[in-house]
Amino acid sequence: MPFLVFGVNHKTAPLHVREKLAINSEQLAETLRDLKLQESISEAVLLSTCNRTEVYCYSEECAERPHQQGIEWLQSFYNLAASDLKPYLFSFQEDDAVRHLLRVACGLDSMVLGEPQILGQLKDAYRVACDTGTVSKMLNKLMQHTFSVAKQVRTDTAIGSSPVSVAFAAVRLAQQVFGEFDDKTALMIGAGDTIELAAQHLYDNGLGRMIVANRSIDRAQVLASRFNGFAIPLKELPDHLADADILVSSTASQLPILGKGAVERALRKRKHKPIFMVDIAVPRDIEPEIGKLDDVYLYTVDDLHSVIKENQRSRQTAALQAEDIILAETRHFMDWVQSLDTVATIKAFRKSIQASQEELVRKAIQHLTKGEHPEKVMEALARGLMQKFTHTPTVVLREVNESRRDELQKALRDLFDL
Repeated sequence: MPFLVFGVNHKTAPLHVREKLAINSEQLAETLRDLKLQESISEAVLLSTCNRTEVYCYSEECAERPHQQGIEWLQSFYNLAASDLKPYLFSFQEDDAVRHLLRVACGLDSMVLGEPQILGQLKDAYRVACDTGTVSKMLNKLMQHTFSVAKQVRTDTAIGSSPVSVAFAAVRLAQQVFGEFDDKTALMIGAGDTIELAAQHLYDNGLGRMIVANRSIDRAQVLASRFNGFAIPLKELPDHLADADILVSSTASQLPILGKGAVERALRKRKHKPIFMVDIAVPRDIEPEIGKLDDVYLYTVDDLHSVIKENQRSRQTAALQAEDIILAETRHFMDWVQSLDTVATIKAFRKSIQASQEELVRKAIQHLTKGEHPEKVMEALARGLMQKFTHTPTVVLREVNESRRDELQKALRDLFDL
């Protein structure tokens, strides 16, 4: 009963390959239904993010056929030649597949060690698979186990307690100043990757309102629309500065774009409510003198890197503890899987014995009906049961090769306490 994982991720494939296999949320259900048409794949969950497109499968067949069908499906569904896909594919089976899934859920396989977003993305992928009908007993059990282990890792280690990206560190520092963000306005200056990631973190933490300022208003509008914000051209920045409780800036400007005078005017208009500022740009976007103003909390990229460096060490230590938990929980889950085989074997054994018993009892009743002596009928019944019970083991022990005979004899002695 193999578990399988296959696909591409940031460790195996460059961005231009991952882009070809990316699936948006609207396409996910349809893609899962197409995958489920592969007859050897019994259950499936599909996870697609910017860093990975991975298929988690369960099959009732041996691993080779579903693995091959899964790879062929990837090539066919995405219309890719084998030579374009094969160099970037990875695959795991059984214990390794389970362990990989647990590592993904716990953020140990992420670009940013211990990042929490991947667990939510995995839960969303599982929910879609449930709604689409591509999961049943085995993947349900595995996914619930996975979510439980991820929670344990978050609870028992410090893997997620410290920010390890500039954007995340900035948002975490803002939380220390303000606590909650639901009534706060963030002014994002720039529209590059770091600003986008900081905006995502703020949005995920319940930000009330967002303004995006950028030289290219079109780019600002694209970014703002993702987070229910609105865009302004950079020249209108002074008009909106007083609205900002949180300001994050990262542009390519060679000169500061925010001066002390503009911030002083904004603070007066705000009646000196504090502003939290993060200048991620190099060279700096915000004049250093602004940090000396009362009611301004100004951090530079160097301030954040000192936080990040220390927190990376903390997360690496926590990751070692998390790996131990994952190894133990992988074994625990696979023990449960193996127990299903034992239960099935016991059921088959009992069913076989019961069938023999019913056949011999039926014959015994027929003999009694014909008037035969009950004692002889009972002796024949007992003798028949013994022969049925011992015939196959006796034949196997006599005919098995010598290398297995000792093993089977020991098993027989253990099973029947001989």
